[in-house]
Amino acid sequence: MPRLHVDLPLVAADDVALPPAAARHVQVLRLQPGDGLVLFDGRGGEWSARVRRIARREVHVDVEQRAAVERELAVAVTLAFGMPANERMDALVEKATELGAAVLQPLVTERSVLRLAGERAERRRAHWQAVAVAASEQSGRTRVPQVRPVCTLAAWLGEASGSAARWRLSTGDAPPIAELAPCPASLDLLSGPEGGLSAAEAQRAASAGFVPVSLGPRTLRADTAPLAALACIASSPAAPGALR
Repeated sequence: MPRLHVDLPLVAADDVALPPAAARHVQVLRLQPGDGLVLFDGRGGEWSARVRRIARREVHVDVEQRAAVERELAVAVTLAFGMPANERMDALVEKATELGAAVLQPLVTERSVLRLAGERAERRRAHWQAVAVAASEQSGRTRVPQVRPVCTLAAWLGEASGSAARWRLSTGDAPPIAELAPCPASLDLLSGPEGGLSAAEAQRAASAGFVPVSLGPRTLRADTAPLAALACIASSPAAPGALR
């Protein structure tokens, strides 16, 4: 059954006009009046619905019953990462969404290949947010991760909340993530760009409370490492009190 994100609070109601993005999906899928679909608004849970009528520019549905399902990670992960090249960036956003990241923070670092600012950065952020929505629809997530505006590593380190545990992906003698169970309930996970963080950036992260952690002896690509880390976190028991 088609599953669509709706960017408005859902309640049980007849004859609800879908927002333009969701309406376009219904039309592209060639659904007909009476066809069923599943809707979610990103606030948890999902709703059964049925197409009521389709006009040239509008789709109306009857929103029926809410199912209180929750498919999020027990760990609220903010993934901050040096942006890889464009095509890899899209894939990273898609897969990080599928693996359960709660927040995605694209960073410009000293060794970043992709450097964005101003209007161009906001256009790309909006595109990546749409990628996250589509991945949430496909993967069954009930909440869509927030893709934050592009910023520098220094700016993010200055703004990052002090309430979360802080890990920085590293190589060498750092303890493996797999040995750090149980995971904390809230986690800021920092991953560098191609070539890694500079020595000065690593020191700045350490001063901000980021602890080096490892994924093993091999050097992973900038778009592979954060996904491997998320997979480890997803399979690890969460800290007591973590939301499920």
